Amino acid sequence: MKVFAERLTQLRKSRGLSQATLAKDISVSLGIICYWETGKSDPTAPKIVKVAKYFNVTADYLLGLSD
Repeated sequence: MKVFAERLTQLRKSRGLSQATLAKDISVSLGIICYWETGKSDPTAPKIVKVAKYFNVTADYLLGLSD
């Protein structure tokens, strides 16, 4: 899920959000955001949907299935 990690990081930084702020806003731990962004852990489907809704993008975009 390298694409997810890259796109999550890009979306977060482009909106000027810290990892802590994003974690709080989507109700996950800071550690989870760190793991997702470094590719150490993959999000579950419900968490992908939550991130997609938060950033107003599609899950396909986050997963690298569309541009």
